[in-house]
Amino acid sequence: MRFLFPSDYFKTQRVDSAYTEQFDRLQASGCSTSVISLENLSLGVAKIYPQPDSGEKLIYRGWMLSPDEYSLLVNAVRTTGADLWIDLDEYLSTHYLPNWYPLLQDLTPETYWFSVDADLERELIKLGWTKFFIKDYVKSLKTSIGSIISNPSEIRQVVAEMHKFRGTIEGGICVRKVEEFITATEQRYFIINGRAFAASTVTKIPEIVNVCASRINSKFFSVDIIDRIDGSQRVVEIGDGQVSGLVGWSIDRFTDVWAESRS
Repeated sequence: MRFLFPSDYFKTQRVDSAYTEQFDRLQASGCSTSVISLENLSLGVAKIYPQPDSGEKLIYRGWMLSPDEYSLLVNAVRTTGADLWIDLDEYLSTHYLPNWYPLLQDLTPETYWFSVDADLERELIKLGWTKFFIKDYVKSLKTSIGSIISNPSEIRQVVAEMHKFRGTIEGGICVRKVEEFITATEQRYFIINGRAFAASTVTKIPEIVNVCASRINSKFFSVDIIDRIDGSQRVVEIGDGQVSGLVGWSIDRFTDVWAESRS
């Protein structure tokens, strides 16, 4: 299996500096590695260096991609005779909240989603909650007013600033009920071929993570778990593993789990 990373903007045969450590560590562990220019994808001239073998499966490790961008990546890989391990449908099954939420509805905060053009203030008033966590299908607003509001009229400012600071709103608007979490307890787990891995070898995998692994039909995804003040554990987020950061993980540990997943 080969890992595919974004290339440097100017030197398209060299890995982007943000991923140098992952690239080098995976390569040193015996994994095959390649790079591709994401900037050249839309131009139809993106090349993979070194080129994979025909029939080889590639795991992308890089920046989040929109559905159109990911589709271009799939096509670029297929022109070499290889293929991405995670196809577009599987990528979106964990990348977009409305796709995974119905499978984990009992384990995560109550959530609704709307078109950006909907009367969002009215929809929030109808929900009748005291607080609302606002995000698009992928990300929340981490600047300015932030992502948690208590007055439905504030939704207009949140959406405007999502446009301003992020340039786009992906999919639509998700509204999540705010629960009382213990922030310091949040941990990320990776699932590979149905098997859960923690950032530390001595950490016991919580049962809620194994439940996620059994319900989500993806070969590689991340699960963020947090403790609620009542003592229960909740799913904060699910994400495609290829574009999930190593939050709380060392690069060495992330590399090692690929060998463990095959044992």
